[in-house]
Amino acid sequence: MSLRINDIAPDFTAETTQGTIKFHEWIGDGWAILFSHPKNFTPVCTTELGTMAGLEGEFRKRNVKIIGISVDPVESHGKWQDDIKTATGHSVNYPLIGDKDLKVAKLYDMLPGGAGETSEGRTPADNATVRSVYVIGPDKKIKLVLTYPMTTGRNFDEILRAVDSMQLTAKHQVATPANWKQGEDVIITAAVSNEDAIKRFGAYETILPYLRKTKQPSA
Repeated sequence: MSLRINDIAPDFTAETTQGTIKFHEWIGDGWAILFSHPKNFTPVCTTELGTMAGLEGEFRKRNVKIIGISVDPVESHGKWQDDIKTATGHSVNYPLIGDKDLKVAKLYDMLPGGAGETSEGRTPADNATVRSVYVIGPDKKIKLVLTYPMTTGRNFDEILRAVDSMQLTAKHQVATPANWKQGEDVIITAAVSNEDAIKRFGAYETILPYLRKTKQPSA
C-alpha cells in the first residue's frame, strides 16, 4: 500500500555521503525533505540537485533538513558532485543516500511499475527511482507527497512555498488559498467561529459564508 499523508514516515538505516544515518534520529525535532532522483550523471537530475543545494539555506531557516536518494552507490554520488557544482554553481552539502539494494526506494514506493529487484542492469524504464518528494514533520508524520515523471524537473520553490504554508497552518487555525505566497492573506478554517475569528485575527473579510480571509498571522 502506498504511503499517505499523516502516515508515520518509515524509519530506516542507510549509507550516505555523510556516513551512516538512522532516518528518524537524523531528522531530530525538526522537519525533513526526502527526495529521490532517477540516476546520477544525467541532465535533469544535475539541475535539480544543484537547485536544491542553492535553496538549502532557505530550508535551514525553516528548520528543515534535506536529504537526497537514488539507487546509485555512495561513491558515485561523491564523484557527481563536481559536475553539479560546474553546472549550477552550487555545492551539494546535504547528504545523499546510496540505495543500491532498493531498500529505501521500495519502502517509500519510489519505483515505477515493473521495477527490478536490484540496481544492477537498471534502466530509467525499470528500477530507477522516480522524482518523489516527501515532506516529514517533527512528529515523523508525512505532511506532503509529490511524484513527478522522469522527464519533468521539479519546482523546488513550490516545495519551499508548501513548507511555509504547512508550518504556518500548523501554528494557527488557517489554511492557504491557491497560489498563496508568504505574507499574503490566508483563509480562516471552518473550525473557527466568527466570534473566535475576531478574537484570534481581528478584522477579516467574508467572501462567502464558508470563505473568510484575514491577514497572515505573525509567527
